[in-house]
Amino acid sequence: MMLVTVIVLSTVLAMLIHELGHLAAAKACGVPASELALGLGPVVGGFRVGGVRFNLRLLPLGSFVRLHTKELHHKPISQQLIVHLAGVFVNLVASSVAFGTIFGWINLLLAITNLLPLYQHDGWKCGVALMRNLLGRRSSPVEWTFTFSGAVVSLVLLMCLR
Repeated sequence: MMLVTVIVLSTVLAMLIHELGHLAAAKACGVPASELALGLGPVVGGFRVGGVRFNLRLLPLGSFVRLHTKELHHKPISQQLIVHLAGVFVNLVASSVAFGTIFGWINLLLAITNLLPLYQHDGWKCGVALMRNLLGRRSSPVEWTFTFSGAVVSLVLLMCLR
């Protein structure tokens, strides 16, 4: 029971610092954010700090920061990538600091899985931002191709790691 509690709390803390990394980078780049949430689905409760609402949601299946994406897309590509990769970066730092602990391993796993080009993960968002920058515009066929191929590559990588 104690191990399960440690794993759950470590996972929640790792997700929280991941999202705080995105939030801090967004603020540093001048990209407004309206919400940081732990969980998905209906809001259970929360509080506001400045212009950001911190919410706990019903389904403990993930976390997110709600950024003003139009403002993010108008930033230079370097700033877009910084915002998208900031969560991964703080998880890697936490993993290094807590090396060899459950918290360290969970942070490393969270960082690695967020780099995979899976739909709406940080690696996918970076790939889409880079493609839009290279093309100079949005392209739904290119983005869907990237999304599909990224899912296949991620699946193959996960199968190879087993």
